[in-house]
Amino acid sequence: MRNTLTIARRELSAYFISPVAYVVIAGFLIIAGYFFTLILFYSREATLRYLFSNLTTILIFVAPVLSMRLLAEEQRSGTIELLLTAPVRDWEVVLGKWTAAFVFWLIMLIPTAVYPILLNRYGDPDIIPIVTGYLGIILLGGTLLALGTLTSAMTQNQIVAAVLGVGLTLLLWLIGAAGDFAGPALSGFFQYLALGTHFSDLARGIVDTKNIVYYLSVTVAALFLATRVLESRRWR
Repeated sequence: MRNTLTIARRELSAYFISPVAYVVIAGFLIIAGYFFTLILFYSREATLRYLFSNLTTILIFVAPVLSMRLLAEEQRSGTIELLLTAPVRDWEVVLGKWTAAFVFWLIMLIPTAVYPILLNRYGDPDIIPIVTGYLGIILLGGTLLALGTLTSAMTQNQIVAAVLGVGLTLLLWLIGAAGDFAGPALSGFFQYLALGTHFSDLARGIVDTKNIVYYLSVTVAALFLATRVLESRRWR
């Protein structure tokens, strides 16, 4: 665990050394603030449910950008060989990289805490959907970053990793539509696999353990596969 935290701290520091991190944070907050203001102006409702729905769309593209360099850059620069020969396990490398990206995602979300504060100051919002909505967006972010870590392990090119990450995310996001063509027997299966299905429940204030288990399971599976991909480099 010490190795994982060391890698996470190093990777998190690397985020803030690059100006790209500040551009991503600023862009995310500007877009989120714009949607918050626009939705509040037109809906006149003290809720963040509509904002969360828009943030998921933004996250589909932001998460691959945040995770594209995690392992791809190490492979491109050749520093991955130093990591693989160091006294550190492959899963510690993958987990450390993902942890840094996840913490960065949490840092991006912190300023949005002003939204529920404003709603509570000038309205009477239902707190439960706000809390569960944040839980959902945090879990979804962790899952998408894990998928991005997997695609980053598969290539040396950051752009390719980002494109693969977006593609994989869209596949899991839209796979529920396949249930319309698969028939009643498989419809429920495809709906369960869809990322958006589980988030919509949390955004409405519905806490079902199957939704939490789903996101945690996909995250663990993606990190496991990323570890296997990294391990395969030892034999090349």
